[in-house]
Amino acid sequence: MTTTEELTLHTEPFVLNFGPVHPSTHGVFRMRCTLDGEVVLDIEPVFGYLHRGVEKLAEERTYTGFIPLTDRLDYISPMSNNLGYCLAVEKLAGIKVPERAEYIRVIMAELQRLANHCIAVGSMLNDAGAYYTPFMYAFREREKIIDLFDMVSGQRLTYNYMRIGGVSQDIPAEFLPALKKIISRLKKWVEEYEVLLKQNEILLARAKGVGILAKEIAVNCGISGPVARASGVKRDVRKDDPYSIYDRFQFDIPTGEAGDCYDRYRVRIEEMRQSLRILEQAVPQIPGGAVKADVPHLIRPPAGDAYAHIESPKGELGYYLVSDNSIAPYRCHVRPTSLINLTALREMVKGWKVADLILIFGSIDITMGEVDR
Repeated sequence: MTTTEELTLHTEPFVLNFGPVHPSTHGVFRMRCTLDGEVVLDIEPVFGYLHRGVEKLAEERTYTGFIPLTDRLDYISPMSNNLGYCLAVEKLAGIKVPERAEYIRVIMAELQRLANHCIAVGSMLNDAGAYYTPFMYAFREREKIIDLFDMVSGQRLTYNYMRIGGVSQDIPAEFLPALKKIISRLKKWVEEYEVLLKQNEILLARAKGVGILAKEIAVNCGISGPVARASGVKRDVRKDDPYSIYDRFQFDIPTGEAGDCYDRYRVRIEEMRQSLRILEQAVPQIPGGAVKADVPHLIRPPAGDAYAHIESPKGELGYYLVSDNSIAPYRCHVRPTSLINLTALREMVKGWKVADLILIFGSIDITMGEVDR
């Protein structure tokens, strides 16, 4: 007679490599996964395939000459990296930014958040199996925002627009009318996402309760941005340590409760609404005047150090600079949001299946250029 023990299937764990070049790893990222059948027992993240020594290169460049390299960190959101770095230099050198430039910076930062979240939501739905239709919807909106960036910087990917003390040039006369039209259209497009996705049965089945990140782990790992807020961590640098002129605008901080993939998607959609709210307040208030402080091309900040951080679309992004009164930073260190947000990946994927692993990873929203630097 056959016993229950003889009928039990005995399996052996094995190691499977995802990446470093894989369509689901969103860049050159490698995961050494220990699997038991389809179940993820453990993963070992492997970084470094995109390392370019950006922080070391800063020591050989002038303060202004380093700005184009910040574009290459999170190349999905270059405006945010421009802003974070310029704020650090301005803090180090005691430079005051003109009012008009502050408004332009806030407008660009919120447009960048909208463009980033279009990619984040679209690619996460790709990872959930909705192959490219939602992504192309989101890309349609992003292209309209990129048109605005093209208008002010002449670039569609690496903008190099912010400058120490302001921005490189004023917005053209046709910018604000075009921005008003896009704000109106984006509000309709966000509602279109809601109709198509919010109660979509497939999205609910794939994302609800999947890849939960507990609030305590999020705090202990230093997770920030939509990933932390989806776990109930109500933290946003724009509110907690206001920079630029964010304290003049009314906006809410959306949070989730479950900390699963669905909440991370929901938080990003709500943040798009809040960014539109900030833009609607900023556009009618934008004053005239200069767009750049009178600072020399070769800046020599006094010896010392400074740290400035911003709420980038992916979370807290910081720059730490040390000056020895020369024309180049003595030391430059970046607090990269994507790298720190990845630190909780192992806790989020253990016990889930391979298909869930891809979705959970996609819901974090990382850019490898910022991870490796």
